[in-house]
Amino acid sequence: MSATSVSPATIDRRVPRAVTISAWLVPVMVLAQFALIAVVPVAIALIGALTRVADRSVRATAALVAVAFAVPLTFWLVRPDGAQSLSKDIHPVFVALLVAASAALVTAIHRPRRR
Repeated sequence: MSATSVSPATIDRRVPRAVTISAWLVPVMVLAQFALIAVVPVAIALIGALTRVADRSVRATAALVAVAFAVPLTFWLVRPDGAQSLSKDIHPVFVALLVAASAALVTAIHRPRRR
């Protein structure tokens, strides 16, 4: 084994930069009233975490962020009398839940790795 080779275990522990950036973008976009467009970073974080990250806590919290986003999105789409935008229709409790889930994802991504 040469000094420049990287073991597969080291590669599996890394979180792709797109997942990390998306985890930070979700609460920023929701709080800045761009909730419907936040579907893009939610999808990137979920797909990237499920396909590229071996850490179970990152995958679980990415799924939690996706569920926390899907619930108010579904309510907004199903309601016949909903507002014109998701940002105006989303309940503050769902905003807080989504921000908390995103904070948990960011924490899971940046926590020290154990060997």
